[in-house]
Amino acid sequence: MIHKEGRISVLLTFFVFAVVAVAIMLAFGVNWITVILALILLGLFCFVAYFFRDPHRGVISSSNNEILSSADGEVVIIKEAEENEFLHSRCIQVSVFMSIWSVHVNYYPAGGRILYSNHHLGNYLVAWHPKSSEKNERTSVGIRLDCGKDMLVRQIAGYVARRIVCYAKQGDVVAAGQQMGFIKFGSRVDFFLPLGSEILVKEGDKVRACQTVIAKIK
Repeated sequence: MIHKEGRISVLLTFFVFAVVAVAIMLAFGVNWITVILALILLGLFCFVAYFFRDPHRGVISSSNNEILSSADGEVVIIKEAEENEFLHSRCIQVSVFMSIWSVHVNYYPAGGRILYSNHHLGNYLVAWHPKSSEKNERTSVGIRLDCGKDMLVRQIAGYVARRIVCYAKQGDVVAAGQQMGFIKFGSRVDFFLPLGSEILVKEGDKVRACQTVIAKIK
């Protein structure tokens, strides 16, 4: 299934590639070179459609103090950090990098109420750059979890990703696994968790949205 954020892109890609393929065939005839070019365009179209896929993602059973990954990808950062946008305190940062092959739908990591949501314009450093969390275009979502603690989830645009979609609105009550948004063409999601949280992943681990528990809040 194609995600709603990608349907126009997929249709435009199909239309443009189809026109180009027909134009090539009419101009140069049907031969092995034009057939190869047409197959290349078909392959590129299939990649675009694959990128915008929206698979059914079941949520594992979890207690209200468990934090699920919001994104598919690789854990690239686990560290103590100062978070001055919403939490205004020292916390634990866990960052998940999404490659162009990852599912790019983002989900809420736990149930709770949205207390804060803000979109920031910024740069487009590579997503694994240490300063990308502060310097890049990003969307920050502060959640009062059902367990009573607060956390921040941050979607970060990378060097290739140039558009972030976030559905969070202040005051919304959300559930774990509900869609939070979409980042186009590779990027990162940061989690800022209270100090003392039990981190259940390590750097280099592959995680799966809605199905990998990355931490437990104490």
